Amino acid sequence: MTPLAITHLSLTTALGRGLDEHLQALEAGRTGLAPCHFSDAALPGWVGEVAGLDDVALPADLAVHDCRNNRLAWLGLQADGLMQAVDQARQRWGARRIAVLLGTSTSGILSTELAYRRRGPDGALPADFHYAQTHNTGSLSAFVAEALGLEGPAWVVSTACSSSAKVFASAQRLIEAGWIDAALVGGVDSLCLTTLYGFNSLELFSGEICRPWDAQRKGLSLGEAAAFALLQREPTETPAAWLLGCGESNDGYHMSSPHPEGLGAIAAMRQALAEAGLQPEQIDYINLHGTATPNNDAAEDRAVFSVFGDRVPASSTKGATGHTLGAAGGVEAAFSVLALRHGLMPGGLNLRERDPAQRIQYLSDNRRAPLRHVLSNSFGFGGSNASLIFGAAS
Repeated sequence: MTPLAITHLSLTTALGRGLDEHLQALEAGRTGLAPCHFSDAALPGWVGEVAGLDDVALPADLAVHDCRNNRLAWLGLQADGLMQAVDQARQRWGARRIAVLLGTSTSGILSTELAYRRRGPDGALPADFHYAQTHNTGSLSAFVAEALGLEGPAWVVSTACSSSAKVFASAQRLIEAGWIDAALVGGVDSLCLTTLYGFNSLELFSGEICRPWDAQRKGLSLGEAAAFALLQREPTETPAAWLLGCGESNDGYHMSSPHPEGLGAIAAMRQALAEAGLQPEQIDYINLHGTATPNNDAAEDRAVFSVFGDRVPASSTKGATGHTLGAAGGVEAAFSVLALRHGLMPGGLNLRERDPAQRIQYLSDNRRAPLRHVLSNSFGFGGSNASLIFGAAS
């Protein structure tokens, strides 16, 4: 594929708002996870909750979209000068030539959970509940497009944890086909009770803080995030990074478990390398999907080892943010760009005892080195896999 410029990024997670706050947290080895007190969830476990979302007010002309997910999106749009960058792109390309392609999993389902608590005596939902503008997964792209005055293609990909990685590939195809000149991509996913109790029922939500690649890992910690990236056909200045390759696959092995040998993950990583025109030895760092569930970490380790051996340093950043589900691909894309720009390979947090059965070069401490190419993995339920390769700007 022709390299595609990533001109601007924005990131909001439990670690903070903006790229600078995230860089500082990664350098300090600080986690944003805390014991779960979200809503009235009576669950042991840790979550990465974005502070202050209940106090965020959408502009009056966007108030019909009010829900936790869109408030989180609004915070993300205002960080890192993103709205100004999109405005400049709109003036350059035109509103109809910029797409809004975003990933989410549960979207604004919390708004429905809250609405059900206010049903009338006849069971009717309250009149002020607007499903299409809040709960519906498509409400995210509709809200963002309206907030930014964009009129190009707008859709949401909802393929579980690969969602906001796959939209990078969607944008690349649309730009290459000549349908658009730029795209705002990324993902937003917010905490809700359905997510918390759902993962708990699957016995995947750990009662202790998540520990990717640890011998005694017991499951994931959940988080919420808004991550955005602006991709443009031709940059007017040095970009933040380049999107060099995208790999996608679906092994369809199981509804919630990965293929034990990571066959779909292997296919996605190899396709990304092929699109980027790179050999495995040219990748300098891998941001792993790394959820800290026993099966997922084991399968990803086998897949990465199959393609790269134990040469490439790798780590999971979910010990810092929690698993942000449909936003995970966008979050880790931003972390990958931070790694490229600052030569920082973040150590995976909370590791106590390395699992001896896993063979890749997993980093437990920060490491600094010049980086040229970074691979980011996002592997979701149902065997939906996406791998992205990013290149340094200079």
